[in-house]
Amino acid sequence: MDNKDEILRSLKAIEANQQQQLDGMREALRIQREQFEMARTQYERAERLNDRAEKIQESGARMMATARKALIVLLPIIFFLLLYLTWLIMR
Repeated sequence: MDNKDEILRSLKAIEANQQQQLDGMREALRIQREQFEMARTQYERAERLNDRAEKIQESGARMMATARKALIVLLPIIFFLLLYLTWLIMR
């Protein structure tokens, strides 16, 4: 009878340990899910920021292209106006 009681106590102890390990694994899984959600949120935020930065860069590139085109037109006009002004002053 002592042997059966000892085996029964051992089995109950094993079951309790297994339950404790299972609870620990559930907690670890919960923490991993939270970390995954946090990482996913950060990734989505970074993606939105990158999209916004790309739009800003595209806008800046368009502005620079417009400025270059305007400069091509305005520089010769300014040059000829300066020549004309110089000619008026020297006359």
